[in-house]
Amino acid sequence: MALLAIPEWRNPSSFSNFTLKYSRPLMLRILSTYLFVSKKLTPELLQQISSAGFQAIEIFATRSHFDYATRQEVRTIAQALSDHRLQLASLHAPTSRDLSLNREGGTPLSICEVERTRRIEAMDELKRVLDAADDLPFPRMILHMGGSRETADPRKRDAAYSSLEHLTLHARHAGVTICLENTPSEMGDPTYLRNFVDETRLTAVRFNFDIGHAHLAEGPEDSRIAKSFDPLRDRVVSSHIHDNHGEKDEHLPPYDGTIAWPAALAILKTAPAAADLPLTLELKEKSGPDSPPLFDQLEAAHKSLARVEEAWSESN
Repeated sequence: MALLAIPEWRNPSSFSNFTLKYSRPLMLRILSTYLFVSKKLTPELLQQISSAGFQAIEIFATRSHFDYATRQEVRTIAQALSDHRLQLASLHAPTSRDLSLNREGGTPLSICEVERTRRIEAMDELKRVLDAADDLPFPRMILHMGGSRETADPRKRDAAYSSLEHLTLHARHAGVTICLENTPSEMGDPTYLRNFVDETRLTAVRFNFDIGHAHLAEGPEDSRIAKSFDPLRDRVVSSHIHDNHGEKDEHLPPYDGTIAWPAALAILKTAPAAADLPLTLELKEKSGPDSPPLFDQLEAAHKSLARVEEAWSESN
């Protein structure tokens, strides 16, 4: 886990001055709110996350979970983060146009839209996410290159380039770095992503390396993560950690699938940014009448992250 000194917050003038200062660097324990994506993100939920031992969060920005376009809600979350001494490590861009409660799926929100009107709508929505940084500062926005089954297409590539040209400029003014994430799709393939960034010369774009997605790549299971990481290595500035059995995107706690975690973390440590690399635990939500209580889910998440921390400290 990255050794990070938590920086001073740049708070809006309407909030009292707040600074997160520690006497020594900490291994930052970051939880994605994807674990609760069907629930409204509230100060009470943030208090429970903090009490479970997490020090930072990544907010999954779907409007039914966190309405980034409503300034009062953004400010409420900013104040709650301050109150509970939680750092905001990143925001995950919305992946769907569906704004209804209890829905994470729906019509994809994609920067790869070939149809101009829909592409502009997607860009405008992502700009609203970035604008939340005025009241809720965050350093990175994690972005997928299209949907989970996005096929490579020259027209989609051109659409993504046009979208990112606008978005990286908007992000720069907001003080945010856009990080493209490797996903189990043709346009989210690590080699495709690296070639795209190099050929378009989008020098401001960085990568978020998702270990779980890398474990779903083609080829021998024991070489998938290394093969996926290699083309992205020198531009990786953050990572998602979760497990699976190499067949579907399960988002399990680390060590509950078939990823060899000591080896995977050793690969991550070869990144130039490894000393400050945020590792965000991104687990799938458990819902339904037989799902464990929230407290138990948070406790299990914390225990799995503690094992990752131990392996991270021991890896070469």
